[in-house]
Amino acid sequence: MDSGLRVSVIGGSTVTDEEYRTAREVGRLLADGGHTVVCGGRGGVMAAVCRGASERDGHSIGILPGTRRSGANEYVDTVVTTGLGNARNPLVVMNGDAAIAVDGGPGTLSELGHALDFGRPIAGLGTHRVEGVDGIEHVETPAAAVEYVESAVEGN
Repeated sequence: MDSGLRVSVIGGSTVTDEEYRTAREVGRLLADGGHTVVCGGRGGVMAAVCRGASERDGHSIGILPGTRRSGANEYVDTVVTTGLGNARNPLVVMNGDAAIAVDGGPGTLSELGHALDFGRPIAGLGTHRVEGVDGIEHVETPAAAVEYVESAVEGN
């Protein structure tokens, strides 16, 4: 079942309609490529990417901050509870071979830092730009994000 990559998709828990559409398309494309989505399992970007994956019979893993599986969005296939609050952020990116960031706030920024620390390739779609920090490939489309992480992991 898990023959493709595991890709951590990170982003805001509240999103615009456009950000939701973008994350949903990322989920669809990842599922089409045979990849598993790893995310924080809640709303916003996380719900959108899981929904997109489910629409294409993909698989998603939601790593929740709380202790109740019922806290996951309805599209998560495998729920992992942690009871760690935002301290679970490193687990989200650690469990992916690469990361795609869609928009996001402070939690996404912390996940980007952890992904960089773990050496994960990162594609950014309208996400944080950190002056003087290399390692985030800013792209314009969901397809470019998926293509980047696939090629970056293949190249390692």
